[in-house]
Amino acid sequence: MTGDLLRLGLGVTAAPDVVQAARRAEDLGFGYVSCGEHLFFHGAVPNAFVALAAAAAVTDRIELLSSITILPLYPAAMAAKLAAMVDVVSAGRFNLGVGAGGEFAREFDAVGVPVAQRGARTDEGLEVLRLLFTGEEVHFQGTWSSLDALALNPPPCRRGGPPLWIAGRGDVATRRAARWGDVWMPHLCTPGQLARGMSLVRERTEEFGRRPDDVTGAVFAFVTTYPDGDAARRTAIDWVGNNYKQDFSELGHLLVAGTPTECADRLREYQAAGAASVQLTIAAPQEDADVMLDRIAHEILPQFAPSP
Repeated sequence: MTGDLLRLGLGVTAAPDVVQAARRAEDLGFGYVSCGEHLFFHGAVPNAFVALAAAAAVTDRIELLSSITILPLYPAAMAAKLAAMVDVVSAGRFNLGVGAGGEFAREFDAVGVPVAQRGARTDEGLEVLRLLFTGEEVHFQGTWSSLDALALNPPPCRRGGPPLWIAGRGDVATRRAARWGDVWMPHLCTPGQLARGMSLVRERTEEFGRRPDDVTGAVFAFVTTYPDGDAARRTAIDWVGNNYKQDFSELGHLLVAGTPTECADRLREYQAAGAASVQLTIAAPQEDADVMLDRIAHEILPQFAPSP
């Protein structure tokens, strides 16, 4: 059975699992596979450029998303080069998700970037990415980047470069998405928050000479599904709370958790709120994750996407 199209991606959090997960996600019919990054964090986290380049080598069709790359940790030109190369080795399947980060300040200290500068560095970095992704010679003088007649070679495969997915839920993030983004992807948000944010993004596109439909909506969602919906909700709250080292006992409404039917209904709410895509990151103990992935693939995915 197929229903209204909603692009579903599989998010991977464990460094060793990205390549295997990408291959499996492609076989199961997911639209993309994603992984994020931290230089340092509470646990083992991959680097998206490296992991997704490896994933590209073992897949043919599935798209690849960095979700997210912490842009201010990189010199902007270096991030552009890395993104272009992943796009090249994947034959144009790479999507670059970016955010300002900041939830683990010591990784900023480690690379000599004041965490208070992360917003301004992200803004300048996005401008540099857009310029370099044209493949043309760039002249740019910013606070942290200086480009004197430089061009990416090889350029990205896709005209205009990899699509830019802008992360973040706040006012600044919606402004970034309106100015530079192809996709706005908040995380840990309700359908109502997504709808309000998408309305703001689309209003702001005109300020930057763009059209409202230049930016589409997406959601980064943690998903937990068992036949017992209450057990799924308890597991999701515990897993995400442990991952973020925070108390999520009152934040279950920000997660996609419950029976497969309940989860599918929640995804439809996001779709109605403006999401064209939802990244699903499984929030469950490793011993349950494989069975849960099969449950998602066979009971939820067919309701939104054509069979592979």
